[in-house]
Amino acid sequence: MTIGSHLEELRGLPVFEFPEPGGTVPLPEPEAVAWRLSGPTYRDGDEEDWPEIFDRFLATVDTRRVRSLVVGGWEDAYETDSSAIVARLIGANNRLTGLEALFIGDMTFEDCEISWIQQSDVTPLLAAYPGLRSLGVRGGSNLAFPPVSHASLEHLVVESGGLGADVVRGIAGSDLPALKDLELWLGTDQYGADSVPGDLAPLLAGTHVPALRRLALRNSVIQDEIAEAVSGAPVVARLEHVDLSMGTLGDMGAVALLGGQPLTHLASLDLSHHYLSEEMQERILAELAPHGVKVLMDEAQEEEDWGGGEMHRYVSVGE
Repeated sequence: MTIGSHLEELRGLPVFEFPEPGGTVPLPEPEAVAWRLSGPTYRDGDEEDWPEIFDRFLATVDTRRVRSLVVGGWEDAYETDSSAIVARLIGANNRLTGLEALFIGDMTFEDCEISWIQQSDVTPLLAAYPGLRSLGVRGGSNLAFPPVSHASLEHLVVESGGLGADVVRGIAGSDLPALKDLELWLGTDQYGADSVPGDLAPLLAGTHVPALRRLALRNSVIQDEIAEAVSGAPVVARLEHVDLSMGTLGDMGAVALLGGQPLTHLASLDLSHHYLSEEMQERILAELAPHGVKVLMDEAQEEEDWGGGEMHRYVSVGE
């Protein structure tokens, strides 16, 4: 699977594409939408690049009332990282005084494949916007996220085909007392994923995320090991939603998950895109569904034979 569509909403607001110059599309009220600013990743001729679009946005919209912002594509995103965009956003923090939600890298595969998107250190944005409640990033290449403290952040999502261990450790070690929803696409070693379950230990202990209610550790090539780590994690006792979807979860991981601490308090358990046997799927439903847990499971994926009897599993999103 690849990323085939752009975001349609961000933090409850519909995404509105900031129009090209000279357009006749009426602009909505600044606080009513999530403004999407996107330039061509393959720029041709006199097309506006992202900085020019951003300058025009600042000059056109009452940015003091803007609550939500989506950064789409930028020129040569497959080889030029997001650091210049991060710097521009930081420099505009005195203009975007009401910003609550920010997503960087809203690109489809036609714009730039997820594992080709070049990111950078995004944590200075958190210092620049102490009132930010939602931060999303797509793309793990060159992404940096050293441990930070932020009092207001409630939702953090990092989508990748492969997330580096240093990023995982940085997020896991961050002090985020307001965080309610954390979603990490851990990915595959084919695209840079090199974390191990131990890198998640501070997060799974729950000490620095006392408000966490949804934990999504998705798209992992080591989903069985992740499931085993989650099975004994102290943080699970206060979660409402656990998401282990999009990865290579098989019976071994499911046995560990069911054999750990009780999951019957959950509102939902998402295991979509899995490699579970029919017997295991039935067991999961039998143990959790009677307690009101909404279990999300689609049809099992099929392992592929690489020859010599070696079977291989795929994550949902890689390249």
